[in-house]
Amino acid sequence: MSEKKDTQEMNEKIEKEEKNVKKPEGKVKAFLKKKNIEISAKRYFIDAMGAMANGLFASLLIGTIVSTLGQQLNLQILIDIGTYAKGMAGPAMAVAIASALQAPPLVLFSMLAVGSAANTLGGAGGPLAVLVIAIIATELGKLVSKETKIDILVTPLVTICSGVLLSMGIAPYIGSAANAVGKIIMMATELRPFMMGILVSVIVGIALTLPISSAAICAALSLTGLAGGAAVAGCCAQMVGFAVMSFKENKVGGLVSQGLGTSMLQMGNIVKNPKIWIPPILASAITGPLATCVFKMQMNGEAISSGMGTCGLVGQIGVYTGWLNDIAAGTKTAITPMDWIGLILICFVLPAVLTWVFGLIGRKIGWIKEGDLKLN
Repeated sequence: MSEKKDTQEMNEKIEKEEKNVKKPEGKVKAFLKKKNIEISAKRYFIDAMGAMANGLFASLLIGTIVSTLGQQLNLQILIDIGTYAKGMAGPAMAVAIASALQAPPLVLFSMLAVGSAANTLGGAGGPLAVLVIAIIATELGKLVSKETKIDILVTPLVTICSGVLLSMGIAPYIGSAANAVGKIIMMATELRPFMMGILVSVIVGIALTLPISSAAICAALSLTGLAGGAAVAGCCAQMVGFAVMSFKENKVGGLVSQGLGTSMLQMGNIVKNPKIWIPPILASAITGPLATCVFKMQMNGEAISSGMGTCGLVGQIGVYTGWLNDIAAGTKTAITPMDWIGLILICFVLPAVLTWVFGLIGRKIGWIKEGDLKLN
């Protein structure tokens, strides 16, 4: 009896010890958690892309605006400031991405070199190269961060070497692939302006309202020309459309925050009632082909502006900058009244009117109810 009891106690002890022993995969998960490494679509495609767009805005985009202002006012100081800001696009994107991935300081600062290398070697598709390489280099840097007594040497060494070597190895291919896709879209828009005007306008507009970055997508694909104009139309339809359609619920504050800020504010309401998204999407399906077929509106400024819509009027400033670029290149003689009419109609008047009408129909048939568009 005693022998049986001893055997039972021994088995229980063994089972208890086995439970306490962590499986190898459990150790890996625990280590990744300790290093704050979360392998997920949200972190890499939403957080990182959104941050990349902010980095582009704070360097390339604002630099373009300042230098354009300097050219118009004939002030060399503004041109110089803009040039320096534009030159920091790669480092700004990489640091922004690393910040979104919650990188420790030594990793964050090391990303300046990584971003510069990836953006330079990525060529026209540099932003996409920066996105991919910055994510990998940041996570590798986080893995070794504070794991040695000479962290001040090891962490920057691993982060910079891995990032620059990756840039040398794959950035040109990533950049070429992104540029090729962008060229295919732009070429298709030139050949089939009506259908592609609808597709580009609707898809980029939807991307702007979703918690991903339409600006980063347009920048990564170097989306300019007629396709860029269609993208601007789609983004404006979402922002101006939601701002006007929800004016009853949100008044002037909502009009400004959505019309000059972002239609992403409506994402929570869209999840509750997806039908509220139909009016601005229909509006973008109309303004897109009007932009490409009737007004021939092109975005020949910085590609990131194609995905900004009316956010800070960046999309419109980008179109205007493109006109100036075309005049300087000799492909356009002057800015015509038709150019201004097209810009105002496509970006402001038509999105407001069309979305309001479609929204009114939605309210009449019960698809949109009182309070569905209310911002918290």
